[in-house]
Amino acid sequence: MKKIVLTYGDINGIGFEVMVKALNFLNIDESEIVIVGAAKVFDFYVKKYNLKLNKRYEIVEVPVEKTAFEIGKENIQSGEHCFLCLKKACELILDKKAKNIVTGTVSKHVLNMAGYNFSGQTEIIEKFLAQSGEKSEMLFSAGDFRVLLLTRHVALKNVPESITKESLIEKINRLNTCLKNNFKIKCPRIGVLALNPHAGESGVLGVEELQIISPALNYLRDKGINVDGPLVADAAFAQLAQSVKSRQKPNYDCYAAMYHDQGLIPMKLFAGDCAVNTTIGLSAIRTSPSHGTAFDIAGKNIARYDSMVAAIELALKLQ
Repeated sequence: MKKIVLTYGDINGIGFEVMVKALNFLNIDESEIVIVGAAKVFDFYVKKYNLKLNKRYEIVEVPVEKTAFEIGKENIQSGEHCFLCLKKACELILDKKAKNIVTGTVSKHVLNMAGYNFSGQTEIIEKFLAQSGEKSEMLFSAGDFRVLLLTRHVALKNVPESITKESLIEKINRLNTCLKNNFKIKCPRIGVLALNPHAGESGVLGVEELQIISPALNYLRDKGINVDGPLVADAAFAQLAQSVKSRQKPNYDCYAAMYHDQGLIPMKLFAGDCAVNTTIGLSAIRTSPSHGTAFDIAGKNIARYDSMVAAIELALKLQ
């Protein structure tokens, strides 16, 4: 069985803490886990915070500078270490020594301070893992509730110009393939949200639904993909709330959101600490907690690790 590879993220945030707590809670066999990082980091956290793993998991060494340690603060050397650990994790995937990746949280600002101009780990993973025209997509999941972001870290004013018929078709095709192949959903049902209030109100409140979204969905339907929309977003998530309240499965196997907050506000509202950020569309699945580095509580031993538990479990489960 191929292992999953873990990175602990920014050593000055809560990443190492939640990784150790999650692994100790799950008690996974040593044959299923490999961690990319520095022995110096493990020694530091044992001595300073008494945070140690209960099992002797394989560790692939990536050196770190002594000056990288500034708990609760942004540090350039820590950003460098984050990037190199993620690169090494991708190399293990390409060398077929691991099947999926679980990443601890990193600060986009720290990565940029270190000279790596990426908008997040999703884009770094795509750089190293994408083959033959593959592209990554950002999917959030919590049990049967899933949300795909059709645009990611894009300023709200730039969202409309980022949405094209071609991009919607490509992204929803990738999502459909992932739901079938990785999540083993035989005939996925996908609900695509509208961009504008009231789905544009027949063009009165916006024309994207008429000119871009509906034509893309019609094309996908003709290709046999089970897709609904454009759905009025507030009504779709109000209906979802009723499903959650009555403990029923959502109407859709995945919702496709037009922009970041449209999809993530309901995800974090309904899923809480169990949401998982999932990178799909590449040769491996990457999962990660849906929270950030939380520098403000780093080193206080109070971080919740539910999302990391869910991320590890999902990485182990997905093919």
